[in-house]
Amino acid sequence: MDTAPHSLIQQYLSTLRTQRKLSAHTTENYGRDLQELHGLLSTSANPAIDDSALDFRKTSQVQIRKCAAQLHARGLNARSISRKLSAWRGFFAWLSMEIELKANPVDGVKPPKKSKPLPKALAADDAIRLVSQGNPGKDPSSTMAACNRAMFELLYSSGLRVSELATIDIADTREGAYESAGWIDQENAEVTVTGKGDKKRKVPVGQAALQAIADWLPIRASLVKADAGPDRHALFLTERGTRMSARVTQLRLKVHGQALGMASDVHPHMLRHSFASHVLQSSGDLRAVQEMLGHASITATQVYTALDFQRLAQVYDQAHPRAKKNSPK
Repeated sequence: MDTAPHSLIQQYLSTLRTQRKLSAHTTENYGRDLQELHGLLSTSANPAIDDSALDFRKTSQVQIRKCAAQLHARGLNARSISRKLSAWRGFFAWLSMEIELKANPVDGVKPPKKSKPLPKALAADDAIRLVSQGNPGKDPSSTMAACNRAMFELLYSSGLRVSELATIDIADTREGAYESAGWIDQENAEVTVTGKGDKKRKVPVGQAALQAIADWLPIRASLVKADAGPDRHALFLTERGTRMSARVTQLRLKVHGQALGMASDVHPHMLRHSFASHVLQSSGDLRAVQEMLGHASITATQVYTALDFQRLAQVYDQAHPRAKKNSPK
């Protein structure tokens, strides 16, 4: 077997086409990834020598790591680097069956961690506009409008997950095998919910949300059905008297945001993000936000410090006379 780098690459690509029956497009992609590896290894070994002197059989894991690091330094994203590593790994696996290799040098080499996008949070004015209206163009005392406003206000007021909102009862209830997973306590202005890991927590409820719930309760009473089972205890009911599901809440909020002309595709978790971001901006108390969100680890809550920094950076860019790129030197 010809062990010259270019020859090995062509032999491998031929195997992909004839034995694995990969498409021409896929095979070309493998070829580009392997040619890039060839170039990276040749440059890292000795830029002055002819790259034909490269011997794939002597490639080490350290070299592969350096190649991946070079790609990362060039700005290649984690997904693309992961794809290239996969192509290289397959090549060396094939090579180990054709000639003797001590080990596959790509095994154990991992791509850089994918950067997690920051959660989207609404500006405070947009969040207030979103939750303060039950149903644009409709009677604010109508069933849908009153229920929507109470749900949306509570989501934003207390930073609840939509799954937690759906389990809230009008009071702490134990009836036969049924036990409330969550309930509202208007007198103490707090809501109890069961979060991830079946952990219960109490979260304060703001006056706007309490008022919206108070407006909703008389309408809710007219929807309760005695034969509805545990659903009759639910704080939020549909027009049919059944417990409001998380999915229906999501759809209602999406339609509501569209009716208001909101630029973003609004969803319940966006209100949770907005709650966390706005409380953190005002208080700076990361631990308190962690407790209210029900995060087991402070790490999960720290993402909102990045959101806060983004806001501060925007303020700086707009206000500081030397912040603008076109500022005179």
